Amino acid sequence: MFGWMGTVLRVDLTAGKVTREKLDESLARDYIGGRGFNSRVLYDEIKPGIDPLGQENVICFAPGPFTGSGLTSSSRVEVSTLSPYSYILGDGNAGGNFATYLKRAGYDQIIVTGKASSPVYLWIDNEEIQLCEAGPIWGLNTWEATDYLQERYGSDISVAAIGQAGENLVRYASTIFDKYNSAARGSGAVMGSKNLKAIVVRGNQKVAVARPEEFKDLAREDRDFFLNDDFQREVAAVYGSHIGMGRWFPGLRYFEKYLSEEEIPHKLTPEAMKEFEVKRTACYGCVVPCKDVFRIPEGEYAGEIGKALEHECIFCLGTNCGITEPVPILVMENLADKYGMCVVALGNAVAFAKFLYNQGIITDQDTGGLSLEWEDATSQIQLLHQVAFRQGFGNIVAEGMYSMAKILGRGAMDYCYHVKGDSRGPHPAGIFGLAHATSTRGADHLRGRSWAFGENDPKIWPQLVEKGYIPVDDPVATLAVSERATTLTDMIGRCKGAVNNWASAVPLVHKYPLFEGVARLLTAATGQEFNEETVAQAADRVYLLEMAFNARQGISRKHDRLPLKPEIINSETGQEELRKHDEMLNAYYSIRGCNPDTGIPSGEQLQKLGLDFAARELSEPEFQKEWDGPPLWPLENYPRGEKRA
Repeated sequence: MFGWMGTVLRVDLTAGKVTREKLDESLARDYIGGRGFNSRVLYDEIKPGIDPLGQENVICFAPGPFTGSGLTSSSRVEVSTLSPYSYILGDGNAGGNFATYLKRAGYDQIIVTGKASSPVYLWIDNEEIQLCEAGPIWGLNTWEATDYLQERYGSDISVAAIGQAGENLVRYASTIFDKYNSAARGSGAVMGSKNLKAIVVRGNQKVAVARPEEFKDLAREDRDFFLNDDFQREVAAVYGSHIGMGRWFPGLRYFEKYLSEEEIPHKLTPEAMKEFEVKRTACYGCVVPCKDVFRIPEGEYAGEIGKALEHECIFCLGTNCGITEPVPILVMENLADKYGMCVVALGNAVAFAKFLYNQGIITDQDTGGLSLEWEDATSQIQLLHQVAFRQGFGNIVAEGMYSMAKILGRGAMDYCYHVKGDSRGPHPAGIFGLAHATSTRGADHLRGRSWAFGENDPKIWPQLVEKGYIPVDDPVATLAVSERATTLTDMIGRCKGAVNNWASAVPLVHKYPLFEGVARLLTAATGQEFNEETVAQAADRVYLLEMAFNARQGISRKHDRLPLKPEIINSETGQEELRKHDEMLNAYYSIRGCNPDTGIPSGEQLQKLGLDFAARELSEPEFQKEWDGPPLWPLENYPRGEKRA
């Protein structure tokens, strides 16, 4: 095969067996790679109603067809599972070296099932594959484990590892790639539940493409755009996502308000954060150094180096938790990477807990005497340690905001601004609210929102609108196009850009009609003929299959919700916002081919996309019970403890 390596690794941890499977060519064409491959496996192999922390769950790792090919910004790996945090489709996407090394080792996907009887890690050295005893690294944080494995195997490897949060089944624990790149939605907890500490890969094979000269020319056009575009050179490469602190209205004190550029604390502005920057860096083969390397200047962690501090950390663990000093935020970024936790889900849970504390809904009796005052950074850092070890009040926060609200009661759920267990805060009806509602992995900005809003594209967005590719007069249709684009990004193994933008997400969109550049690249890479229509159809196939997966988990229209604050939701204004949201949902379901009453894809639409198997299953009279988050464990049943970072 060209573009694809032609091999899938299946790892049965229960049997301690690894097998190679031939990649099905028709499946490769229909699902392209990355998120497409993974979502199909999840639908086929995960039964509705299982415990996501049980051995029946499945976790997949997949690069895309462009990974390792020489196309810039294409070293992305998709990690997919049934999320133990949200109890729906849970996928995360990480950069770094891992995706390229895995592809060059000869593999298009890893599928992990079962549970090892004791801790193991998977060692992949091109064709040599081995499950190894992980006792020496179990209990280590991700940095320590990575250092140990590099010392053993050499520096030319890439490591996907979990820290103590994953081992202790913190429900939003992440898989951390090469110390600093995080794949969220609870994949780290699933690895921990399977006694899988790490995946270590070395790969040095060539990724062959069908039409080398044609592909090389297209890749050069794409690369030259990033090297010469003012936005990429002067914003993305200089500030990365830090620029969002002045442009994206981060929340303050659990969404008490959204901060304008003028309201951002000076020390947290993109310019001020440069004080801590040592240098800038990029993922494998990328020409845009969007990630910072920073040094902590003082305190317990003085001199420690960190990497890839994103806007999400400054916002979610910073301003939205009431922390406006930069040094504690740098410390918490590194702790999240070491322990292996998603800064968004962790920040949401901590901010929610602090809100409840400051409202008097929970007290020192609940927190074990730990202060949750807004500006108390020392106590917040202590809480992060507690979460990773499931100690004290951290054991409840480790469940995530939705389950925490269920456990606490006392009206806490009224203030849990979630969509399907995940949160991006309360918003009025509009593109933000609709994008969060219809995202197939819970409220999220990377499923299409930023592209539908056009907030980061000073040149490309107006051109796309002018050419008629973006139906800007119809925000619902605009979101559908944007969801299609970002789904495709995750399928081909491409980065969406630290500063989310169309040129990053959709290769060659600056030159060709919307998806024609992707189609040309796919044709040149694989030797199979793709066009705009087949590429768009593949993205829709994946998105609706994910909606079908979630329907089996009990998701329906009522869960595509617009979270509003309790003082607003019952007001005249709140009711008007809900009415507008319902109208937008009706239009969205019409565009997507879903039943307007249930929000579930229609059998007819599924069949049009070649998803007859899903159409048959969804036509059955009953699914599992209505979604209400993941099944809760008694808090005393979790593993806990080990060495503090």
